[in-house]
Amino acid sequence: MKPADILIAILVAIVWGLAFVASRIALDELSPELMTAMRFAIAAVPCLFIPKPKVAWSLLIAISFTLFLGEFLSQAYGIANGVPVGLTSVVVQSQALFTIGFAAIAFGERPTPAQTLGIVIAAAGLLMICGTVGYDFSVGAFAVLMIAPVSFAVGNLLLRGARGVPMFDLFAWLCLTSAVPLFALALVANGPAPTWSSLTHISMTSALCMLMLGGISTSIAYWLWGRLLRDYPAAQVVPFALLVPFVGSAASSIVFGERFGPLRLAGMLTVIGGIAVMVLAKRPQILPKTA
Repeated sequence: MKPADILIAILVAIVWGLAFVASRIALDELSPELMTAMRFAIAAVPCLFIPKPKVAWSLLIAISFTLFLGEFLSQAYGIANGVPVGLTSVVVQSQALFTIGFAAIAFGERPTPAQTLGIVIAAAGLLMICGTVGYDFSVGAFAVLMIAPVSFAVGNLLLRGARGVPMFDLFAWLCLTSAVPLFALALVANGPAPTWSSLTHISMTSALCMLMLGGISTSIAYWLWGRLLRDYPAAQVVPFALLVPFVGSAASSIVFGERFGPLRLAGMLTVIGGIAVMVLAKRPQILPKTA
C-alpha cells in the first residue's frame, strides 16, 4: 500500500474507535433510537444530490436493516444500558467470527485451519467476557449488544450482491433507508413530544458528536474504507480494523475512566487475538457443488 493510503487506513480506524466514545456522550441526551436515526439522517444528506444506485430496493433495504440499522441500534442500546464503550468496540469487531461462519453455511466457504483456530480463540474470549456479565451491566443489555456483530456479519454477506456499485452512493442510500424507519421507531418508542424536545434542546456537545458520527465516522470514513477495499486486496486493508477496539478502549479509559477486571480484559484481548488470526489467515476454500 502507498504510505498515504496506510495513513488513511489508520485514520479511519481511529475515527471508528473514537465514534464509540462520541456515541456514549450523545446517548446522555438522546435515546438509542433517536441517536441512531440522527446519525444516519446526517450521513444520508448526499442522497439529495446523487441518484439511487442500481440496486434492487429489496436488497438495499436488507443490507441497510442489517449492516446499519440492526448493528448500530443494538450497539447504541448496549452502551445506553451500561455496557462499557471499550468492551462494546471489541464485541462489535467479533463480527469476523460470525461472517466466516455464515459464509461457510451460505456459500460453502470452508474456513482454513488457521481461521478455524481463530474462531475457537475468539469464541473462548467471548465466553470469558460472558463470565463477567451481570456485575456492572445486565445480561439483557449484553444479549442485545450481541445482535450487533451478527447483523454486521449478515450485512457483510448481503453486500456481495451490490458489487460494482459506487460505494459512496450505496452507503448514502443505505443510511437513508435506515434513518426513515429509525425515526418512526423513535416516535413510537419515546413519543412525539419527548422526541421533538430532544431534537430542539440538544446541547452543542451532543450536536458535535452527532456531526462526527454521521458526517465523518459514517459517511466519509465508510467511503474511504470502501475506496481502499476497491484499490487493494482485502488482506492488506482489513487488518487495520484491528486498531478500532484498541482505540475505542484507550479513548474510553481516558474520557470515562473505564477499567476492566482481569477476566474481562483477558477475554477482550483473546477476542482481538482470535480476530487477528482469522483476518490474517488465507482466504477460505470454496467447497465444490455436488450434483
